[in-house]
Amino acid sequence: MSRPPQCLIVPDTGSAYGGKHTGEAAVKAALLSRASGHPVRLVWTREEEFTWAYFRPAGVMEITSRTQSDGKVSAWRHDNYNSGSAGIAMLYGVPGAETHFHRSDSPLRQGSYRTLAATANHFARETHLDEVAHTLGRDPLEFRRHNLRDPRLRAVLDAAVETFGWKPELNRNHNGRGIGVALGAKKGSVVATCAEVAVDRATGSVRVVRVVQAFECGAVLNPEHLKGQNEGCIIQGLGGALFEQIRFENGRITNPRLSSYRVPRFGDTPKIEIVLLDRKDQPSVGGSETPIVTIAPAVGNAIFAASGVRLRSLPMIPDGLRV
Repeated sequence: MSRPPQCLIVPDTGSAYGGKHTGEAAVKAALLSRASGHPVRLVWTREEEFTWAYFRPAGVMEITSRTQSDGKVSAWRHDNYNSGSAGIAMLYGVPGAETHFHRSDSPLRQGSYRTLAATANHFARETHLDEVAHTLGRDPLEFRRHNLRDPRLRAVLDAAVETFGWKPELNRNHNGRGIGVALGAKKGSVVATCAEVAVDRATGSVRVVRVVQAFECGAVLNPEHLKGQNEGCIIQGLGGALFEQIRFENGRITNPRLSSYRVPRFGDTPKIEIVLLDRKDQPSVGGSETPIVTIAPAVGNAIFAASGVRLRSLPMIPDGLRV
């Protein structure tokens, strides 16, 4: 006897940033329906999703570099353990730069995040470069310009800095107000972000005051939509940069719901200005992911400028800045 035809109905839902890649709820609904012989509706609660779905891959990045007396970076090695190779390529003119991704067995389920590992790799690279610049006594903006070879990256950097109004004195005084910059590239597009932060050393609070981001992804077809993608990337990226963190105790998640898992709020949103470089001479390329990769390092570099505290892990201030 043949089985009656079966179908799976998945209603329209919002975006999931990777949460639908494996279709686990749909697969389990189909298995339950086949076993019971009846239609099944399966809905995961937020707590179930937090507990049983996968996490963004954790990772450890190690970077070693060498500079010449003229400020040129002459050697570079970037090792990423576990989180992935996306965005690991060296963006600056370093001959023979080495990048390596090392796979590992994770005790936790892990899956994709917006731009995959590019956010982590950009944070590591742009934080390291900023630290090298300060160690050499150089302005981080001029240090980046001195080592750049890619004209597209230079163009977005110049556009972001001009709109932002870079003031070198705000990058080294450690007086509670600081600025930072970061560069990025992914999916054929390039981005530069400048951020200004205010730090209260007495309370450890950090407020992102202002963000200016310049973005180029070839020919722009819908500028307002593209600006919305940039703004969404910046706000989402602030969560991972500053406070989004899964907490564990005795093998259990202690914050498996949005009431206890800190996400960006309206009060966390800085003044945002987007500068689009419209290249009608170039084909359109990826525009919805690349803008997220530079907000964390730009903010982290600004926190150092404001406080003198260098933060090298994400999220940077889940419990406030410890100074």
